[in-house]
Amino acid sequence: MEEEPHAADGTPPPAPATITPPIAPIPLPPPTLAAIPRPPPAATPAPADGSESDREGSSPPPHSSAAADEYEISEESRAVRERQEKARQELLLKRKAYAMAVPTNPEAVRARLRRLGEPVTLFGEREMERRDRLRAIMVRLDAEGQLERLLRAHDEEEQAAEAAAAEAGEGEEGPIKYPFFTVGSQELLQARVDIAKYSLARAAGRLDRARRRREDPDEDPDAEAELVLQQATGFALDCSEIGDDRPLTGCSFSYDGSLLATSSWSGVAKIWSMPHVRKVSTLKGHTDRATDVVFSPVDNCLATASADKTAKLWSTDGSLIRSFDGHTDRLCRIAFHPSGKYLGTASFDKSWRLWDVTTGVELLYQEGHSRRVYGICFHPDGSLAASCGLDALARVWDLRTGRSILALEGHVKEVFGICFSPNGYHLATAGEDNTCRIWDLRKRKCLYIIPAHSCIISQIKFEPQEGYFLATASYDTRAMVWSARDFKPVKTLIGHEGRVTDLDITGDGQIIATVAHDKTIKIWTCKGDKDAMEVDDNSPV
Repeated sequence: MEEEPHAADGTPPPAPATITPPIAPIPLPPPTLAAIPRPPPAATPAPADGSESDREGSSPPPHSSAAADEYEISEESRAVRERQEKARQELLLKRKAYAMAVPTNPEAVRARLRRLGEPVTLFGEREMERRDRLRAIMVRLDAEGQLERLLRAHDEEEQAAEAAAAEAGEGEEGPIKYPFFTVGSQELLQARVDIAKYSLARAAGRLDRARRRREDPDEDPDAEAELVLQQATGFALDCSEIGDDRPLTGCSFSYDGSLLATSSWSGVAKIWSMPHVRKVSTLKGHTDRATDVVFSPVDNCLATASADKTAKLWSTDGSLIRSFDGHTDRLCRIAFHPSGKYLGTASFDKSWRLWDVTTGVELLYQEGHSRRVYGICFHPDGSLAASCGLDALARVWDLRTGRSILALEGHVKEVFGICFSPNGYHLATAGEDNTCRIWDLRKRKCLYIIPAHSCIISQIKFEPQEGYFLATASYDTRAMVWSARDFKPVKTLIGHEGRVTDLDITGDGQIIATVAHDKTIKIWTCKGDKDAMEVDDNSPV
């Protein structure tokens, strides 16, 4: 055996050093690139030994200068951004549109469109649509930066207004105002005197009767009203008759309820006997559509209105008494004065007129509405007249002075029906906004709004004796009865298959007649006590 060598001092030699083989570093996965761009970090000095780059391999750093300039986004994100930008632009345009001052007068709107070089009227365009189109054009011009063109249009408007003012003789102090008078005839003066005497006597009688009813312990108006309304819940269809071969437009009971008159698009009016609705006579004379018919409150003569611009007075045997000519456009509704001496006519020529029934003379030509006049009625005392029209306005006129004493604003669309209550201080109006409005003439404001129908309301009338209920006719093919105390619905009259155009109520409140575009007359009756309401005619004869 070979001995291990030893050092000179006898210590064993050191053990030989072991050499460990080198271990390769574990490769790291490349970092994931962020999808959302982030700002590059602050610049740091590169490591001297390059160990970082050795571990990362040859991949560039995540925030290189090339990646900082452009970032790729998905198509979905780009579409979302475009939608948001479009919505923001639309919102800005809407805000500008609301803030943009646009003329409200139809003539001014047309003039502005003409100055901007745009079409004045498009096919089938209404006034509100034309104004909206002008607003959109002005907003577009503002967005395109064409303010100069817009300002030039404003300047032209101002220059035109100044030129018109100069031609009219306006000075620096403003327009010179002159009193406006319409020459009145001697017949009108005498009519005003007669109406004043008649109305004062009627008002005194009405107040005496109300005072007597309040002081008499045997009188109970509340119980009477409850009884009448209870009976009104029993209105039922009693008779239906074909009235003409064209749509019917109007109906009216005679003062005693023994006759019913109807008018139609054929230009013919017919008289029917009640209660069996048998034809008595036919009234032929109009050359265009008959728009309304009404009986006189004191005798059995009746008047008709037509689109041929005339009204005619007839006897019940069908003979023509006289014609009232003077309107320059079609007639709508007509009404007799409570005295029976005067006839009021409403027309599309923006006026209503008062006629002497005895002589046929035009006593009053009354303007005041800015658009077509549709309805007219008279106060039970005979002192006032009320008119309504397509300007969404109702006006009350004093027949004794000729002045407009009250303008009732509230409807948002055309007003077609108007009627005074027998109590003397309530007025009902109805129209295209599907509502009825009850006005208190003492407070000069709207007392109640009835959301009555789902379509245009063509007519509204109070029960003529005490006004305990009112009835409405509508284009929704229905007529409805409403309480005049709390304005709640009492009865719905269903039976017509077309637009209901008119209705009337007998003096005792027991019968309602309706006519419609389905060419039928329908009679609705309530089998109640006819003496429930005391019939008291306090009118001086």
